[in-house]
Amino acid sequence: MSTIDDIQIQEIVQRVLKQVMGLSQTATVQVKPASVLDMAPKTEAQPGARKIVAIGADHGGYELKETLKADLGGMGLDVNDVGTFSKGAVDYPDYAHEVAKQVSSGKAWRGIMIDGAGIGSCIVANKVPGVRAGMAYDYSSAVNSREHNDTNVLTLGAGLIGVNIAKLIVKTWLATEFGGDRHQRRVEKISVVEKLYLK
Repeated sequence: MSTIDDIQIQEIVQRVLKQVMGLSQTATVQVKPASVLDMAPKTEAQPGARKIVAIGADHGGYELKETLKADLGGMGLDVNDVGTFSKGAVDYPDYAHEVAKQVSSGKAWRGIMIDGAGIGSCIVANKVPGVRAGMAYDYSSAVNSREHNDTNVLTLGAGLIGVNIAKLIVKTWLATEFGGDRHQRRVEKISVVEKLYLK
């Protein structure tokens, strides 16, 4: 099985964006390496503080979780692995709920959950107050979920994307800041809807 390096991933992203978005030949989109300073929204910046990312998976996402966990540590992040810890069959709601709880309570800055398709975990995480979970499957969805929706939990489908795309998504998602402005108003409306149904 061949591997793709970061330069090749950048070239693929450029080709896809040119085709899908009609970008000119001179247009470029750079994925900055994620660092603690780059990742924190300006309002969250705390000099010297390390960010904690909660990560979880079901049996279908276990192997990808282990790979991404190592990458997160390499980015200077502290990782709180909530499980699963083997390929034995488990139920994704248990782990998605735990990741979401860590983010909602403030124990974790962000959360990442991996199952077979990423959809079920996204649904579970979004049931937890204060969580805005988004499923990403490519560069554009990773950027959009952060820039437009200020997501704080990322869900991935290990059965739908490869390791290198998953790494690109995570790096991009962590490095993309919330756009604010008109998006702030829309995110606030999401919170208003959520509060309508809280007991």
